[in-house]
Amino acid sequence: MAASVADPLAAEPLAVQSIGSEYGSGMIRTTFTAMPRRVTVLAAKASVLTGLVLAAGAIAVLGSVLAGRLILPGHGFTAARGYPQLSLGDGPVLRAAAGTVLYLALITLLSLGVAAAVRDSAVAIGVVLGLLYLIPIIAATVGVPGWHRHLEQIAPMTAGLAIQATTGLRNLPLSPWTGLGVLAAWTAAALLTGWLVLRLRDA
Repeated sequence: MAASVADPLAAEPLAVQSIGSEYGSGMIRTTFTAMPRRVTVLAAKASVLTGLVLAAGAIAVLGSVLAGRLILPGHGFTAARGYPQLSLGDGPVLRAAAGTVLYLALITLLSLGVAAAVRDSAVAIGVVLGLLYLIPIIAATVGVPGWHRHLEQIAPMTAGLAIQATTGLRNLPLSPWTGLGVLAAWTAAALLTGWLVLRLRDA
C-alpha cells in the first residue's frame, strides 16, 4: 500500500539542493552574513523541508490508500478471499500510513544533514544513496543468516521501511517502530555532523 510513495529518491534531492546549491553558488556566505547563527540556519531549513515533506507525504499516502480501496477489489483482493478493505481505521494500516510519512521526513532530514556536512550536492546525493542502498546490497550477498539479519537491522532504509509492514511482523529484522527508531538515529547523527561542520568550518 504505502511502498509506492516511500521512495527516498523523491525527497533526497530536495533536501540536498536546499543547502548544496547555496554552497555551489556561493550564496551560503550571504545566508550566514544575514543569519550568523548557523544552527538557526540549519534548523530553519530543516523546519521548512519537514513541513513540505510531511504535507506532500500525507497527501500521497492518503491517495495511495484511496487508490488501494478502489483498485484492489477488482483484482481479487476482497474480504471474501481474506483481504479486508484498506482503511485508516485499521491499526496496522494507520501505523503504516503515518509511518510512511514520518519515514519520508526522516530521509529528508538525513539528506539535509549529509549535504550540510559534505557541502557538495553531487557528493551528498552519492553519500545518501550509499547509506540507503549499499548496506542492503551487502546484506543480500552475506550467506551467514545472523550477519544478514544484523545488517538489515542497522541499514537505515531497510530498518525504516519496517514501519510499512502490516503482516508477517514476526519475520521482520526489527519491529516497525524500532526500525523507524534506527532510521531516526541515523538522521540525528547526520544532522549533528552537519551542524558541527557548519559550526567549525568557514563557508
